[in-house]
Amino acid sequence: MKAPIAGTGGPGTSEDRLHVVFGTGQVGSALAAHLAGLGIPVRAVSRSRPAARPGIDWRAADATDPEAAADAAKGASVIYQCLNAPYTQWPEHFPPLQRGVLAAAERTGALLVSLENLYGYGPTGGRPLTEDLPLAATTVKGRIRAAMTADLLAAADAGRVRIAIGRASDFFGAGVTQGSTLGERVFGNALAGRRADFIGNPDLPHTYSYVPDIAAGLATLGTDARAAGQVWHLPGPPTVTTRALLDLVADQVGHQVGIRPVPKLAVRALALASPAMRGLAEMSYQFDQPFVLDTSKYQSTFGAAGTPLADAVAATLAWYRTRTGTP
Repeated sequence: MKAPIAGTGGPGTSEDRLHVVFGTGQVGSALAAHLAGLGIPVRAVSRSRPAARPGIDWRAADATDPEAAADAAKGASVIYQCLNAPYTQWPEHFPPLQRGVLAAAERTGALLVSLENLYGYGPTGGRPLTEDLPLAATTVKGRIRAAMTADLLAAADAGRVRIAIGRASDFFGAGVTQGSTLGERVFGNALAGRRADFIGNPDLPHTYSYVPDIAAGLATLGTDARAAGQVWHLPGPPTVTTRALLDLVADQVGHQVGIRPVPKLAVRALALASPAMRGLAEMSYQFDQPFVLDTSKYQSTFGAAGTPLADAVAATLAWYRTRTGTP
């Protein structure tokens, strides 16, 4: 039986209700394609036109303009917030993007499904991350992330909007090149016979989220009434150490993948002159202690999910091979 959309009144109604995805980046594009594959009418919203995909309508809008965002979301029963801001410009640009999408959800009455990362929790001393942990961020980006979450929860508590929040860890997959620990610096370098760049301790367990799993998880939050009003950690491949993940990469590329560690002192020195390195330095605690995302709440509610890590690595490398022409 097909799952109902939260708030639509029962099963069998999901295919005739519009889902609007704000953001056509790595996750937003995957989510829109996944929803279209389920037979759900989908509209993608972004400033610039993405590559055309079957079954996906596209509208141009600047989400920082609440009127434009609401107009682009007209007719939506579910809205997904998959926008992001340049890493060095989070404080200035990210909150206004969310405010615009929130305004669109309030105007249309749609369920708002918001994608978040894990920055808001702050360091946990290696304790697994569960949804009931307080948002106790100690970094600039973490505090911004926590404040944005607080804005969503306040709007929901006031009865202005219905929400479901899905959180994921560092992501990887086809199309992920920059802005990820497992992007070009790992998969691209491995295929080119170079060492992988890495900050922190590669022998600690670290959860990495796979983009197709993130997309499927967000779609579940938008199509199952049980998701509304709660925070969910989205499922993904099993957590292993970064070194174990690189061993899987090595098996696929046919040669060892060494690690080129970036010393903390070097990162701090570079951060003095580079805003991008400064942002990386402040979040480096995630790789200095076990960083494990507990997804048991999601899986006990919606069922087992997540792609086997070896399969996710193989699919990601296959995309990189196609992109670079590497045999």
